[in-house]
Amino acid sequence: MTKPTTAGRLLSVTLLTAALAVGGPVASAEPAPASASASVGSVDVEIGDEHVATGELAPCDADGPSTAKTAGGSIGDFARFNGGESRCGRTGAVAVGEATGRRFETTLLKRFGGPVIKVRTFMAKCSTTKDGSLGYIEFGDVTGFTLPENIPQNYRLTIAGGKGGTALASLTVNETVTPTPPDGSLVTHMLHIKLFPQGGGPAKGDIYLGTARCDPYGKKP
Repeated sequence: MTKPTTAGRLLSVTLLTAALAVGGPVASAEPAPASASASVGSVDVEIGDEHVATGELAPCDADGPSTAKTAGGSIGDFARFNGGESRCGRTGAVAVGEATGRRFETTLLKRFGGPVIKVRTFMAKCSTTKDGSLGYIEFGDVTGFTLPENIPQNYRLTIAGGKGGTALASLTVNETVTPTPPDGSLVTHMLHIKLFPQGGGPAKGDIYLGTARCDPYGKKP
């Protein structure tokens, strides 16, 4: 692990998370195969009367398509992905989903006095096991926010500067979403940017970089 990361400093970080099954799947004659999917990211943002939604970028799935690519490009006038790709597959009882991207930038917060956020490279990956799922993220060279040396699961920081002391955005690094009660599935996001999380701001919505989803016991209805 590198030393504490400040804006613009080059780094390379790999983090691992796990979701364990409790009790295992309900027995059946033909259990559903493990599932996995991934995407480079997505944007769903409202600014005033403008709504910008990309859907998932370059999505793949263990059931197909197994690979996808995006050349990237501008999203509205406030964000840009400079390309990425995803790969998904299944070998026996194991399913894997992985997405990588590069040179993401958003200037949206700058409109409201906040920083320009950049992530040079990023990756989210998950794989299934007999006991549950494992999630991984990697990223390098971030600008506009500061990270500690050791980044826990669901590490959250706040970008201050909104009116009345409200936050412009919350950033969650290594975000891991699991159901309650746990069933062995998980969703991993390398980065989740939530705009004006306390509500009432001039913008709202979410930006995700690197998403991977895994379920060792098949897709849920």
